[in-house]
Amino acid sequence: MELLINNKKHTVEPYKDESLLSVLRNHLDLTGSKYGCGEGMCGACTVLVNGAAVRSCVTKAENAAGKNITTIEGLEKNGRLHAVQQAFLNVDVFQCAYCASGMIMSAVSLLEKNPKPSDEEIIRSMQGNICRCGTYPRIIKAIQQASTI
Repeated sequence: MELLINNKKHTVEPYKDESLLSVLRNHLDLTGSKYGCGEGMCGACTVLVNGAAVRSCVTKAENAAGKNITTIEGLEKNGRLHAVQQAFLNVDVFQCAYCASGMIMSAVSLLEKNPKPSDEEIIRSMQGNICRCGTYPRIIKAIQQASTI
C-alpha cells in the first residue's frame, strides 16, 4: 500500500485493520504523533488527512491510502518551524509536551480553515484535545498569536 506522508510517498504493508498511528510510528519511524487513549478521545495522535484533523489511532491505515497525510514532522519548511509551532514555543505552552503534536496539528487545521478564529472558535475546535497539565489558557494564547503571523 502506498501512503503520501509529508509530501513523500511511502510503501508499507500494514497488518489487517492496523491503525494509521501504528503505521506511522512502527513502520515509518514517525514518532511525533503519540498514543494516548487508543479510542480517538484525547487527541494526542492527531494528524492531518487532506487538511482535516483526524485521530490516527482510530483511522485504519488503508483508509488513508491516496490521501495527503501531514504529521508534526512535516510542518517545518526549510528549517523553519510552522507559525503554530513557533507560537507554542513563544508562549511556553507545555509542561510535559506529551499532547503537543496533537494540539499543534489541531490548531494548524483550525487556522487553515479559519485564519482569524475567535476565542470561542478556538475552544470549540480544540475540545477533542486533552492536556493533563492544564495549560489551556496558554494554548488559546498561542493559537491567537499564530493567527497574527
